[in-house]
Amino acid sequence: MFITYIIFSPKISRFYTGQTEDLVRRLDEHNRGKTPFLASGMPWKIVFSKVFDSRHEAIKLERFIKKEVLPDFLTIIILLLASASRRA
Repeated sequence: MFITYIIFSPKISRFYTGQTEDLVRRLDEHNRGKTPFLASGMPWKIVFSKVFDSRHEAIKLERFIKKEVLPDFLTIIILLLASASRRA
């Protein structure tokens, strides 16, 4: 079993996506600062996960999310925030 996941840090308002065989262990590693890149965002919370039979499928979705989904999502958020600030 392989899992593609997205986690979010309210502390730094950032998303991160990855894939793993053990989501509970991986989230614990992120939240203990074992991944230096993510240490500043602790605590991280799971906002999405999908289970696959093969690592290949999990990596395929991880790459799609990183290249297509998150950049578009962040663009939408930036546009909404800019629009809201103009109204204020």
